[in-house]
Amino acid sequence: MRKLLVAVVVVAAVGGTYALLVSRSDDGPAAAGGPVAMNTPLPALKGESLSGGSLDLAELRGHVTVLNVWATWCGPCRAEQPALVRVSRRYADRGVRFVGVNYQDNLAAAQTWVDEFHVPYDSLVDQDGRLAGELGVPYLPDTYVVDAAGVIRWAIYGATTEGELSRLIDEVLASQPA
Repeated sequence: MRKLLVAVVVVAAVGGTYALLVSRSDDGPAAAGGPVAMNTPLPALKGESLSGGSLDLAELRGHVTVLNVWATWCGPCRAEQPALVRVSRRYADRGVRFVGVNYQDNLAAAQTWVDEFHVPYDSLVDQDGRLAGELGVPYLPDTYVVDAAGVIRWAIYGATTEGELSRLIDEVLASQPA
């Protein structure tokens, strides 16, 4: 009986993980459920940045911000990174800021990643997982769209696409006071 219970738990865990990592089409949500609307204040996230300085997300108040939690050992993170770079460049002139959170990673590998993908934005270093824990990150990658007042409006659990992320940013930008 115990072996059967263990087998059921393992099958459920593997199946659940697969469902969470299913890739998304360019314009539609994944089988994992797509974006989740939120109305949650962004936790006070600050710390060492991958570029060597420090980052405090409170300094980004007044800007719509996209926060992406990633790691070099995460396959779906690698798949979505080119889209994040393109979207960050497309929205820079509209005041949208992007910040990464590099989760429990090798810092040399993370810097190589930034160079390889020509990532134009900085990342917080989250060696101990505390920052991801404050966000409630269930798995990687996760992306959060935060309004100018510092409220998380959308969470995307799993890899996102250029079309999906652009649509959510547009929605948040449209809802901002003039």
